[in-house]
Amino acid sequence: MQVIKRNGSIVDFDPTKIKVAIEKANAEVNEKEKAKKSEIKEIISYIENLDKKRILVEDIQDIVEEKLMEYGHYLLAKSYIIYRYNRALIRKSNTTDETILTLIKNTNKEVMEENSNKNAMAASTQRDLIAGEVSRDLTRRLLLPEDISKAHDEGILHFHDSDYFIQPIFNCCLINLGDMLDNGTVMNGKMIESPKSFQVACTVTTQIIAAVACSQYGGQSVDVKHLGKYLRRSKEKFERNIKATAPELSQEEVDKLVAERLKDELASGVQTIQYQINTLFTTNGQSPFVTLFMHLDENDPYIEENAMIIEEIIRQRYQGIKNEKGVYITPAFPKLVYVLDECNCLKGGKYDYITKLAIKCSAKRLYPDYISAKKMRENYEGNVFSPMGCRSFLAPWKDENGKYKFEGRFNQGVVSINIPQVAIIADGDEEKFWKLFDERLELCFKALMCRHEALKGVKSDVSPIHWQYGAIARLEKGETIDKLLYGGYSSISLGYIGLYEATKLMKGVSHTDPVGEEFAMRVMNYMKQKTVEWKKKTNIGFALYGTPAESLCYRFARIDKQKFGTIPDVTDKGYYTNSYHVDVREKINAFDKFKFEAKFQPISSGGCISYVEIPNLTNNLKAVEEVVRFIYDNIQYAEFNTKSDYCHVCGYDGEIIINDNNEWECPQCHNKDQRKMNVTRRTCGYLGENFWNVGKTKEIKARVLHL
Repeated sequence: MQVIKRNGSIVDFDPTKIKVAIEKANAEVNEKEKAKKSEIKEIISYIENLDKKRILVEDIQDIVEEKLMEYGHYLLAKSYIIYRYNRALIRKSNTTDETILTLIKNTNKEVMEENSNKNAMAASTQRDLIAGEVSRDLTRRLLLPEDISKAHDEGILHFHDSDYFIQPIFNCCLINLGDMLDNGTVMNGKMIESPKSFQVACTVTTQIIAAVACSQYGGQSVDVKHLGKYLRRSKEKFERNIKATAPELSQEEVDKLVAERLKDELASGVQTIQYQINTLFTTNGQSPFVTLFMHLDENDPYIEENAMIIEEIIRQRYQGIKNEKGVYITPAFPKLVYVLDECNCLKGGKYDYITKLAIKCSAKRLYPDYISAKKMRENYEGNVFSPMGCRSFLAPWKDENGKYKFEGRFNQGVVSINIPQVAIIADGDEEKFWKLFDERLELCFKALMCRHEALKGVKSDVSPIHWQYGAIARLEKGETIDKLLYGGYSSISLGYIGLYEATKLMKGVSHTDPVGEEFAMRVMNYMKQKTVEWKKKTNIGFALYGTPAESLCYRFARIDKQKFGTIPDVTDKGYYTNSYHVDVREKINAFDKFKFEAKFQPISSGGCISYVEIPNLTNNLKAVEEVVRFIYDNIQYAEFNTKSDYCHVCGYDGEIIINDNNEWECPQCHNKDQRKMNVTRRTCGYLGENFWNVGKTKEIKARVLHL
């Protein structure tokens, strides 16, 4: 039996702790009131015979109190309660020492490996992690209602980002870059005027991105279409200067010189964005979590310039960035999202050549992701817009003039529900499932309202770049952000994990089976309807969000296995399937997978993405092109994965071996640093320990999960 402590950690049941606690209470009462040794043994035996996989420490203490009173030891029970209360006061006075010390000593593996983009050894990063542990502790003990904290610890729900909850900051956003570049902004008390050239616009953009990242905990997205205007300004400036200094040149000669200078300006500007984002460090110890949104809109007056910019962004991503050894590697940021529209969907469009370059880049670097403008317009009232950095989407919203607005909006936070746990408890009984599901959704609503309430009354001064100088709004100093929390201007997200497992438990089949699909659709629509009801009730923009947090798939599965034991095809895998996705072990081709999962994306309108795995992408470009054409006609948001290993130290693109010491090792440069190898598969998302299989062959668990 394992015990869940108040801080969420799990330890083995230790009966001596009960004995010591009762004996200390014994010391406070007279001989007649003391518990006998035999009674203490009986209490311990009773708890042990509960035969539970996991139990909360509070439940153990409740049982001890009840048993002492059953034996007639009322004064002793009172003494035990006082002892318990005093221990609680001690815990509340300081509960973070242990976790903070493990961070400083670099032994807190869970926190250190939670984010691969953070160097947990660096002092600057440790400051953020230490602050996060303090926030997480205060959130659990003091800020959240007890039932929410308990539900989080039990894996009923997941209260995301509790390590930032004590601060008045939000999740993710779409930066209003157009407004900030056109009308200027202020950073660190200094005025930054509208740029006069593309190079300067790129520099200002990266400064904005860095400033925004320092005052929120989630991702941000930037639409690169706003840079097209400044590339044209550079072109016009070059032409004016050349004509002024060399009036004897013909227009053809002028055009040639302008093109050469513009090409250099374009490459330098895009390189500025790429290198600045990857070399800047925000206050949380990592590069800004930013997505570049690339859409060639035929109604854009600067579409030609934007085509040049997008092509250069993809070309530079294809090349990669040199690491400390001078080897080109794939940078973690910026994330790239490329939109397929009529002009570039590989059906004879003018900009198909850019899409073909994007496919080559996906094959080598896994990015960009792809959005179908056709399907997105169907799902979002004719609009095409960027997901936020965390892959969540805003709902359509119109301003007072009836114009749709997406940039300058944000997400207040996320809480996710563990659907398989509901199905495990229901044990095939639908009436029981829907009753419990409804209760737990209401608990999620309560938790989400904690997120919302934490932002009410926050003043614009907490982050001027967001609230006063255009990233989201241009509020007055001292003005609260409250009006931006209502009316659907911002969203707040209900996430979900494990639709496949819940369907398997309730119907005995996958949700790809017609019987299972009918049930899965009811579950999805029920959650969607709840968000609609909550919005009507509160005037807050609730949204259903297919959570991309792969680590949560493992947390929920781990908790449920400890609590309910091994359940075939559910807890035995070590992970739950993310959101509505098809389980990785199902025999299904890329086209069928996208076609099936596309049914769920309009329901999960607050956030959705689907992916397929194609082995050896670089050798299958024609096949990838076919899938990209299919994406445009069939699914809103998709990405590719590959099984091929990759070493970020030397650029080796082949199978990473396990050496005789059971370590991952690159056969080319002999790098053994796990963090610098792409061997963890995003298809299953496994992030845990690797192990030798039963046959003692050199096989890691990340691969085992794909068999």
